[in-house]
Amino acid sequence: MPRVTEETVDGVAHLARLSLTDDEKHLFARQLEEILDWAQSLQTLDTAGVPPLSQPAGASALREDSVCDGLDHDTVLEGAPDPGGGLFRVPRVIPG
Repeated sequence: MPRVTEETVDGVAHLARLSLTDDEKHLFARQLEEILDWAQSLQTLDTAGVPPLSQPAGASALREDSVCDGLDHDTVLEGAPDPGGGLFRVPRVIPG
């Protein structure tokens, strides 16, 4: 029995405010099931003796902090599509 059903996909789509066709629900249910199967297959890997990895090899999340000058206010606003009163103006997204 599949773990991800079209009803599950429909519920998630509802929460995300997405409208999906029946074909899309079927496709996404199958794809999500395949992803879960793949993730489950990772559980079969022998990782004995492999130390936990906190970062990709060679990557460093830490760097030296350096102080630098900030951006000039007027220069930044020159690139704004609708500057007003020295501020960035954006369209209203919440009904008022």
